[in-house]
Amino acid sequence: QVQLMESGGGTVQAGGSLRLSCTASEYTRCMGWFRQAPGKEREGVALIFRGGTDYYADSVRRRFTISQDSAKNTVYLQMSNLKPEDSSMYYCVADHRGGDWTNGQYNYWGQGTQVTVSS
Repeated sequence: QVQLMESGGGTVQAGGSLRLSCTASEYTRCMGWFRQAPGKEREGVALIFRGGTDYYADSVRRRFTISQDSAKNTVYLQMSNLKPEDSSMYYCVADHRGGDWTNGQYNYWGQGTQVTVSS
């Protein structure tokens, strides 16, 4: 069973930056982030494969950057120019395969870390 540990959530003013971290207890093929805010559907934010291929939601592309430290089984999400609409609970996800971005189906989920962006 893969365990995911997130950190880095908090409160920041609009336009600010925040970095999320997630460490997996063992190797997985991909790791990334989903988010869900009250009243909104869950959406994929960013995903990265061990080979380096990454994916972003259109809403965060050019503002967020996902990266990894493979030796540590850790992924990072550098969030810049944050907007109030980015406020959400962010969940680290991982999968031994590729997961399902569209349907938000991944074998492993973290407990979530709250990101709040004030206007």
